[in-house]
Amino acid sequence: MRKKYKIIFWILGIFLVVFFTINLLVGVLAPKIIQRQIQNNLKLETRLGKVSLSLPFTIILEKLEIGDLASFKKISLSPNPVALLFGKIVVHGLTIIEPVINLERSPEGKFNLPAFGQKGRSPAIYLTSLNLRDGKINFKDKKVAIGGFQVSLDKLNIKVAKVILPLTSLATNFDLSGQVLSRQNKPCGEVVLSGRLDYLAKDLDAVLEIRNLDATKFSVYYGNFISKRKLSSAKLDLVSTLKSRNNALHIATKFNLSNLVYAEDQPEEVDLDFTKNALDLFTDSKGNLSLEFDIDTLLDRPALSRKKIRNLILKMAAKNLAQQSPQELVSKVSAIIDQYSGKDKGLKSLLGQ
Repeated sequence: MRKKYKIIFWILGIFLVVFFTINLLVGVLAPKIIQRQIQNNLKLETRLGKVSLSLPFTIILEKLEIGDLASFKKISLSPNPVALLFGKIVVHGLTIIEPVINLERSPEGKFNLPAFGQKGRSPAIYLTSLNLRDGKINFKDKKVAIGGFQVSLDKLNIKVAKVILPLTSLATNFDLSGQVLSRQNKPCGEVVLSGRLDYLAKDLDAVLEIRNLDATKFSVYYGNFISKRKLSSAKLDLVSTLKSRNNALHIATKFNLSNLVYAEDQPEEVDLDFTKNALDLFTDSKGNLSLEFDIDTLLDRPALSRKKIRNLILKMAAKNLAQQSPQELVSKVSAIIDQYSGKDKGLKSLLGQ
């Protein structure tokens, strides 16, 4: 019995010596190798603080910086050594802690994403799970505003995991949550997304929620799309249920704008596009705009044009009229007609005045 324990002790001792020797070599040699590989492929200056190993077989990278594009406090992953023997890269338990991604769009509409420089065919990589914690994405759009429009998604947490059963399935469950920050780094909304995706079968079941988003922070994008008057306050709450079978994607959305307040002392403009008067026509007595609409598109090629959005707003907002009293509706329409007819005599004949 003692001889058996002695053999086990020696085996463990040899294993630990080999492991710590490999760990020491990895810590000395790996940072420069990994740093050079990333730099050669992305063409961005790269710095890597530390590389280490932990049991059973986990590679840990710390303080990774890739130019001004991204930085990572810690990345850990567990490659499957058996799969490597068959020429495949299977990664279990990829964990990314406190990543910061800086995206920028130029005035010409180009993003600052680097072109992948490696030539030849890259090996297939299979990821069984992903856990991203406390991430942040900073976005600056120089195309839509002078000096650039800025917004951030902070406290970003993402969990992606392959379903356990059936074993042959590649379907994944996912959860995402984040806090939207304004240019002044003040919270102005939340985003939550969760569901299940089987991309090979083109099947999806998911729910997207946007909570208490300050819509006025994004006026550079919607402009006078739904109102020709500038809003000084508007809260957006949205729930979209996404369901796809065989690539046919159906999106059912509940859209609500509340706390609507218009900026004062605005110049009046004549515009016969009634889409831009949606807020004036279809808000309820409390100044809220609630819409429910459906969108049908493709999972692998989702498409939603500006024209289609306009039609959806008018079609679904019309249902809102049933919740308003006739007197309230007549008053709103009359106010808009008076506004237009008072601006130009030619409009009076067009409006039947």
